[in-house]
Amino acid sequence: PTQVWIDVATHQMAGMPDLGPLGGMASRMMGGGGQQAHYGQTRMPMMTGQYLDIALYNRPHPGKEAEQRIPAGLRLGKALPLVPPVRTATPSDRSGEYKPPEGQQRLLIYWGCGTAVRKGQPKIISISASGGKVEVSGSMQGRYAPDRDIESDPAYALWPNPKSGKRVPDGASLQGAHQITGQGVPESLKFELRQIADFMPKIDLQSTGSLADGQTWRWAPVDRAQAYFLHAIGTQGKDVVLWSSAEVPDAGQGIFDYLTGSLIDRWTKEKVLLPPAATQCAVPKGIFAAPGEGGRDGGGGLLSIIAYGPESHIAWPHKPTDPKQPWNPEWNVRVRTKSTGSAMLGMDLSQMQDMERNDEEKPQEQKRPLRGLLKGLIGG
Repeated sequence: PTQVWIDVATHQMAGMPDLGPLGGMASRMMGGGGQQAHYGQTRMPMMTGQYLDIALYNRPHPGKEAEQRIPAGLRLGKALPLVPPVRTATPSDRSGEYKPPEGQQRLLIYWGCGTAVRKGQPKIISISASGGKVEVSGSMQGRYAPDRDIESDPAYALWPNPKSGKRVPDGASLQGAHQITGQGVPESLKFELRQIADFMPKIDLQSTGSLADGQTWRWAPVDRAQAYFLHAIGTQGKDVVLWSSAEVPDAGQGIFDYLTGSLIDRWTKEKVLLPPAATQCAVPKGIFAAPGEGGRDGGGGLLSIIAYGPESHIAWPHKPTDPKQPWNPEWNVRVRTKSTGSAMLGMDLSQMQDMERNDEEKPQEQKRPLRGLLKGLIGG
């Protein structure tokens, strides 16, 4: 009758410092929805930091406010208010008719770790639009993570919300005792989260090589990671280029989400995901380099990596060991975890880090750290 969904995410933008409060401003500049945290940010974190989403559905009393008492280690006070969202009216203006832009576009799809482009690649999908008609030549069937997200429906009570949307501090922890109270909420809804359900460490991405000759990305093992997956998108001239670390043809973006343990095991065996022991993967040479002499200038794209974490379920009363014994739990808590990272292809991360380190050695009056530069760029 009563269900709680808790999504936990850690994100790291390689080569960029944690901007703290400035992260909200940058997120707004990039379409992330403003300075205040909002429900759903764990799905696609944009700036370096820790993210948390909580959703409560209490079937006997749906859409009622509640409160979740939290451990001191979360550093967000003693309790978080869970508030139902306000349903907003969708625009009803349907005037006009959409017409796709005229012209042709190609998608070039590559896959597999290694600096050499493999035989049979790229898979090419051509899209042509003329006179309002769209024709597609070529296809590729990609895998997709099951949709298990909670939508912002007034029947739920959510955090973050307009009443409470403080950013989770870096280094905060979910470990400890939690309790949810509210109208019609079972008095027994008390649970303890351990390390397995806590924020995962940030992914420390490092790169060597060039886009023209092949760029290798390395990372330190991430605690509790069950598998890894990398995906990149960029352009080469007028073509859109997609690449993934999968050993089998797959467009890739559809699985960049929380996954169940059984699906992680299955896709790891099918070599869609990299095993937990993996610590590096190379992007094939030239596929993101700009056309021209050597392809050494320009080009680029965005690289994303995910470390899939464990999923936990807590129910009360506990499930009986005897399968013949009836089981009618009062409540269930699901906790999903992941750590993600992003980086600009072609960026020399070592130079970025050296610039920040050298700046720290200057006299105070001469300092212009990367953090300050970014603050100026986003209008801080």
